[in-house]
Amino acid sequence: MTLFYIVLATAAGGVLSVFIAASLTVAVLGRLVKSLVSLSAGVLLGTALLHLLPEAFESGPEPQALFATLLAGLLFFWLLEKAELYRHDHHHEGDGHDHHHPFDAQQAGRGGLSVLVGDTVHNFCDGVIIATAFLADAGLGVVTALAIMAHEIPQEVGDYIVLLNAGFTRQRALMFNALSGLAAVAGGVAAYYLIGPWASLLPYLLVVASSSFIYVAVADLLPQLQQRLSWRDTLAQVAWLGGGLLLVLLATDSLHAGHGH
Repeated sequence: MTLFYIVLATAAGGVLSVFIAASLTVAVLGRLVKSLVSLSAGVLLGTALLHLLPEAFESGPEPQALFATLLAGLLFFWLLEKAELYRHDHHHEGDGHDHHHPFDAQQAGRGGLSVLVGDTVHNFCDGVIIATAFLADAGLGVVTALAIMAHEIPQEVGDYIVLLNAGFTRQRALMFNALSGLAAVAGGVAAYYLIGPWASLLPYLLVVASSSFIYVAVADLLPQLQQRLSWRDTLAQVAWLGGGLLLVLLATDSLHAGHGH
C-alpha cells in the first residue's frame, strides 16, 4: 500500500503541476508566479523545519551526525545546482521582476534540452524525497508531497515559458515537461525498493530531504522576494508566505487527527 501512495503522490507532484502550468495563459502565469513563490517558500520551510527535521531527530541518531548530514546535504544541492542539474527557475518576462525584453529568449537560448535534463534530475530527487517521507510516516509523506507540489507549479511555469521561447510548440513543451515529471515516479519507486531494507538510514535521508527544501527556499525563493516593494506588495508577500506555513500546520493537524494521534 505504501508503494501505491508513493506512486500516486509522485505522479501528482511531477505531472499535475505540468498540466496546471499548461492550462493557464502566459500573462496569468506571470502574475501568479510571484504569489506562488512566496507560498512555496513558506510551505518548504515549514515542512523542513517543523516536520522532516523533528521526525529525524526523534528517531534516535546522534544530533551531531544529523547536523553533519544537513550540512553535507546543503553543499550537495549547491553543487548540483552549479552543475545545472538542480535548477529551479521562476524568472521570466512578465513575472514582475523587470526583466529586459529578450530575457525569455536568452534563457531559452541556453537550450531547451539543458532545461529538461536539469528538470528531470530535480524531479527524480523529488521522487526520492517523497518516498523517504512515506517510508517514515504516511502523514509525513502527504505533507512532503504537498510541499513539493507547491514548489513545482511555479517551477514548471518557468520551464514551460522557457521551452516555448526555445521554439517548442505548446503541445511539445507540455509533453516533454510531463515526461520529465514522470522522473519523480521513477525516483519514488527506486527509493522504495532501495531504502526499504535499510530502515536505519531513514532519519539521515529525512535530513537530506529537509536540506533540499531549505536550500531551495533560502538560496532561490527568498532572494526573489527581496526587491524593494510597496507596503501593499510586501504585506501580500508576507501573507502568502504565512499562508504556506499555515497550510503545513493545518495539513499536519488534520493528518494526525485522522491517524488518531
